[in-house]
Amino acid sequence: MKLAKWKTLMLACAVWAGAAAAGAPSAHADASVFGTEAKVQINDSLIAFQEAGPLLTDDGDLLVPVRPIADQLNLLVDWNPAGGEVELTLHAIDRSIRLVTGSADAAINGKPVTMASPALFYEGHVYVPVRFITETLGYMLSWDSRNGIAIICKDGKDHAPAWIAPVPAAAPPAPAADRIGGLIETAKSLTGIRYAWGGTTTAGFDCSGFVNYVYSQYGINLPRTSREMLASSGTPAASSDLRQGDLVFFTIGRISHVGIYLGNDAFISATSTHGIHIDSLTSSYWGPKFVGAKRVI
Repeated sequence: MKLAKWKTLMLACAVWAGAAAAGAPSAHADASVFGTEAKVQINDSLIAFQEAGPLLTDDGDLLVPVRPIADQLNLLVDWNPAGGEVELTLHAIDRSIRLVTGSADAAINGKPVTMASPALFYEGHVYVPVRFITETLGYMLSWDSRNGIAIICKDGKDHAPAWIAPVPAAAPPAPAADRIGGLIETAKSLTGIRYAWGGTTTAGFDCSGFVNYVYSQYGINLPRTSREMLASSGTPAASSDLRQGDLVFFTIGRISHVGIYLGNDAFISATSTHGIHIDSLTSSYWGPKFVGAKRVI
């Protein structure tokens, strides 16, 4: 691969292996971290990458371009083609760092060392583990997983992230009509489940347990008993203006039954004879026992 001019040659630095454990994802072709582009900060300032952005290795190491890093850390760079790879020497005031891409072998002032990850020549840019660079130069390195920032503490002090990732906007609640439609379909899907006194699961329902279960699927919590629902839930709904999803109540000596209105004179409830069953609100059995309705959506 032909070597690019220096202005396009990049040295990148990978966040130490512990970054993956702290939350950095692995095996990406870009540096997307928690929905935002990964960043690198030196002391209190973010590095502005002009020609190439950060990358992630298969091991979850963050890689960033060289020119801003070299400028900020006062490193001089010599490079030479080495077959299809690049031989690179970084010069600090009191030490030199030599490495060849494609290998984890390096040398500090001529002394052989092994990097945690191999240096990389990728699409005309050179990348190398930042832990290796920062430890060699005696700088602290920290990883802010909340905001996806590798922070190089050049001055030896702790630094807060210079950029805060925006909190994703919560999805707007579904329109009431959509919720009611889903609620009705959920209720109907439970038809035939057996009656169980005190039952609140699909293994068996009583009437209030059934209503509670269906409404809870849509984030609505109701009192446990039919009497409490009638007394304290929602707002009264006139029998002449019932809507799908309204709670309908019946008395057998006292308030003792509740169901969900489906529209067209039908409601669904947990009955002791048929389990979850659809009936007519004006049938000869239920009509005389109907006492009112409440609207909770």
